[in-house]
Amino acid sequence: MDGIININKPSGITSFDVIRKLRKILKIKKIGHTGTLDPLASGVLVVCVGKATKLVQDIEKLEKEYIAEFQLGYSTDTYDSEGKIIDSVENFSVSSEKLEECLKKFLGNIKQIPPMYSAIKINGEKLYDLARKGETIEREARDIIIYDLSLLEFDGKKAKIYCKVSKGTYIRSLIYDIGMELKTFATMTSLERISVGSENIKNSFTLEKIEELHSNKDFSFIRTVEEYFKYPSLIISTEKNKTLFLNGNTLVVNNTNDGFYKIYFEGTNEFLGLAYVSSNRLKGYKYY
Repeated sequence: MDGIININKPSGITSFDVIRKLRKILKIKKIGHTGTLDPLASGVLVVCVGKATKLVQDIEKLEKEYIAEFQLGYSTDTYDSEGKIIDSVENFSVSSEKLEECLKKFLGNIKQIPPMYSAIKINGEKLYDLARKGETIEREARDIIIYDLSLLEFDGKKAKIYCKVSKGTYIRSLIYDIGMELKTFATMTSLERISVGSENIKNSFTLEKIEELHSNKDFSFIRTVEEYFKYPSLIISTEKNKTLFLNGNTLVVNNTNDGFYKIYFEGTNEFLGLAYVSSNRLKGYKYY
């Protein structure tokens, strides 16, 4: 079984827990997710199965949308409500107008320092392993993009926001920074990822639904690479060219625009894989 699944991850389990459960359901070991969701978080977790795991990074780099809730007045070591409170303040006053003005300051290309409790590796060690030992080390700020950041609800203390962000954005860190900008503290209390690229929460599958469908030999929950990637089609002819392509050789394709393509074999319409064309040269891309 090879393909891509849009899973609706529940809150309370890790992304690896999802992979472990999926391996048991599908009886396949080669499975990888395309962007970790914290145990507190729920929502879209795009998973690649079988040969499609070679395309994890392609999906991982796509834009993501979230609905997040946070509370002003305190901060934790993990930047979310599951951590230990390290700072708090009882008296603060933040209006909706002030919060909305604050959110505008984070739009566009910004620098973000990732949280200590994250899977980022420094000198071969994951930050959260160091954090659990009580260590705090300096983290380098990373370039991210906040495409949209909107206030949905606010009662003076608790807020709900919508955000659309680039790869590598930590919503926990964004909320922590919002608290700092407001001269108080802020901690994320819930997070739902509602989309990854074109994958939406509305067309996701729960693990329970996948197990039900799979037991009935209904594989509608998984899409092939051919179905998933909406690249234009390009046909190659002759068995020689087919063999060259599948062996990773470059083919000449005159009068073809640069870009990604889905490659088919003439006559049989057999899907051969993905390729990239540059200057009339076609090269297979991450054969799956």
